[in-house]
Amino acid sequence: MAAVHLGNDLTVSPLGFGGMALTPVYGGIDPEEGLQTLRHAVDAGITFIDTADIYGAGSNEELVGRLLKDRRDEIQLATKFGIEGNPADGYTGVRGDAPYVRQAAEASLRRLDTDVIDLYYLHRRDLRVPIVETVEAMAELVREGKVRHLGLSEVTAEELRQAHAVHPIAAVQSEWSIWSRDVEQHVVPAAKELGVGFVPYSPLGRGFLTGTVSAADLGENDFRHRIPRFGEGALDANQAVVAAVREVAAQLDATPAQVALAWLFEQGRRIGLPVVPIPGTRKSHRIDENLGALSLNLGQAQLEVLNQAADAVVGARSADPNWVSQGREAGNVG
Repeated sequence: MAAVHLGNDLTVSPLGFGGMALTPVYGGIDPEEGLQTLRHAVDAGITFIDTADIYGAGSNEELVGRLLKDRRDEIQLATKFGIEGNPADGYTGVRGDAPYVRQAAEASLRRLDTDVIDLYYLHRRDLRVPIVETVEAMAELVREGKVRHLGLSEVTAEELRQAHAVHPIAAVQSEWSIWSRDVEQHVVPAAKELGVGFVPYSPLGRGFLTGTVSAADLGENDFRHRIPRFGEGALDANQAVVAAVREVAAQLDATPAQVALAWLFEQGRRIGLPVVPIPGTRKSHRIDENLGALSLNLGQAQLEVLNQAADAVVGARSADPNWVSQGREAGNVG
């Protein structure tokens, strides 16, 4: 697999692994099963591993730490800070003040049992704190050797420009997929302009684009219940997107997941932007399936089918407009 460069000199595998899937957010998970999945990902060539301090209330970082014990030199480690609470039970707040930046980083380093984080993201912007102050505190961690590169999640184009002026930003992580294209309006062009890589989370639409999710399948504690486009009416209407993905998959003898990921790779090539999706899964065979997207080529007619389906998506991707860049850009919050 050809490596991808994010920012100036962070080299990662062309496909990453999103660790949130290995937490109770989608239902119970056996940690040993999760560790086996992570090891399989690295064995298969996926060395860019993404976690966060809130995933499983820190347990996901601890799980990744177990992986690092004998694989650290092979892995590009990304983690995030800034959100209090956890996805399964609900978030309680966002913090970006300088003392918290240091406190969070040191706690993550302990849980991960490592001395340096390769890519450290601000998970969500604290609107009470100028983003330049947060990034200045993050940059201090780089100077101290505790962090190698900085990243931002769900920032607006203007927030990205302000942050990048303080310290180079290697990557922006935001939701981006066939059914979540709002970042293409402002954030993606800003990343391209600044030489910042893009790491799409939920590239499979939180599982929806695989064609395996219906309202009846979501468990009582599944956090997707909180997302408007997963509401019963919206979910039914959005099956049209799944139908388009399946149509293209059938033409290419591929799976819907491979088509969804190949679409993102094509977007990156078209724009001239390094794009490294981070799908998560609990099953090792899904990792192998996802890697098949790297060799899948979408024709122009197939891209048109997918793009037209994307235009008809029903429902917002977040219940809180300030939680994602789209909402803040619409409200002109800098």
